[in-house]
Amino acid sequence: MAPPFRRRSNDEEPKKENQEDYDLDEVVEAENLEGTKEKIVIVPEELNKEDFQEKMLESAKMVTHTCMDIRREENVLIVCDPTTGEIGQALHETARKRSDRVLLIVMPKGRHHGEEPPAPVANLMKQQQIVIAPTRYSLTHTRAIRSAIREGARVATMPGMSNEMFVNGGMTANFNEIKKNISNLSGVLRRKRLIHVKDKKGTDVEFEINWREWKLDDNGICNRPRMITNLPAGKAFIMPREGTMNGTIVIDGTWESTLLEEPLELTVENGIVIDIKGDSTAAQIRQQFGEAATRLRSKDRELVWTVAEFGFGMNPEARLTGHVLEDEKRQGTCYFSIGDNSSLGGNAIVGIHIPGVLSKPSVWLDDMQILDNGVFLSD
Repeated sequence: MAPPFRRRSNDEEPKKENQEDYDLDEVVEAENLEGTKEKIVIVPEELNKEDFQEKMLESAKMVTHTCMDIRREENVLIVCDPTTGEIGQALHETARKRSDRVLLIVMPKGRHHGEEPPAPVANLMKQQQIVIAPTRYSLTHTRAIRSAIREGARVATMPGMSNEMFVNGGMTANFNEIKKNISNLSGVLRRKRLIHVKDKKGTDVEFEINWREWKLDDNGICNRPRMITNLPAGKAFIMPREGTMNGTIVIDGTWESTLLEEPLELTVENGIVIDIKGDSTAAQIRQQFGEAATRLRSKDRELVWTVAEFGFGMNPEARLTGHVLEDEKRQGTCYFSIGDNSSLGGNAIVGIHIPGVLSKPSVWLDDMQILDNGVFLSD
C-alpha cells in the first residue's frame, strides 16, 4: 500500500503552470468515455417520473437551503460521479436559486471508500465556501476534504447515496428539528460515566466514557465555515474509554452495508473483540479484519478488534436498509464500530472501521435508562 503522503523526489518534474487545466480535461474526458452508453434514470417503483423529479428537488432544496444554508455569491462545488448524476443535477438546480456561483462536476467513480478524488477536483474544493459530494464511495476522510475544510469550506458528503435514498427515509427528515433534539440530549448525557447496553437478543455490555467527549453535531445543519456533515444525518456518538468494555454485543440489524439474516455475537474483553459468532458473515469479518491486521506491526495487530465507537440514532425518518449511512441514524437504534478510533482521539490506528447496528436496544447511562427496547424514554 502506498503511503498517504509522498514527497516529490528531486528528479520529479514540477507541475506545469496549466497542468491542472489539462488534468481537469482528463477527468471530463474520462467521464465522457464512461458515459457513452444511453443514460438511464432510475426512478423508485412507487413514483412516476414527474413525482420523482419533484421529490428529488424537494430533497435537494433541503440540502442546499436548510442543511448548507447557501448564501448569495458563495462559491459552491457539487461533486458527483456516474452513479449519482441525477442527484447532482437536482442539487445544482436548487443551489442556483441561492447563488450564481455554482459548479457541478462529474468525476469518474472511485474504487473504494477514502480514495482521493482526481487532483483537479481536490484543487477546486479548496477554492469553495461550500462542497457537496454525493458519490458512490466516501470522500469524507480524504486529504482533499480535510484540505478544503482547512481553507474554510463547509462540506456535506453523501457516500453511497441512491435516487431511492435521496427521496425517501432519512433524507426527508426535518434537520432543524433533529438539531434541536440532539442539543436537548446534552443535559441528559452530562456527568454520566458508565454505559450499559442490553437487548432481547443477548446483548449485555458495559463500558466507561468521558462524558465531555460526546459528539452532538451530527445533525445535518452545516452552515458555518470548517463544518462537515454526512447526509442523511442524525446521531450522537462517543469513543468508549479504551480497555473498559466487557460483555457481549449482538448485532442484529446491519453490519457495514449488509442487512443481517442471522445475528452476529461479539464477545468483548477489555475493549477488544476476542470472539465473533454467526453465519458466513462472521467468517468474512474474521478474514477482513485478519487481513487488516497483517498490515500492522505484530504488537499492534490486536488493535484492529478495538470497539472504537458507540452511538445511537436520532433521525425519525431513517430506515434499516442495508446502507450504513442511513442505518446508524435510525431513531431508537444504537451501533458499535470496530477498528480505528484515531479520529476520536484513540490509539487504534488500524485502517479499518466498520459499524454494526442493534435494532432494539435498551441503554442506561449510569443508573438512568434512556432507551427501552428501541424507544426513547427521555426528551
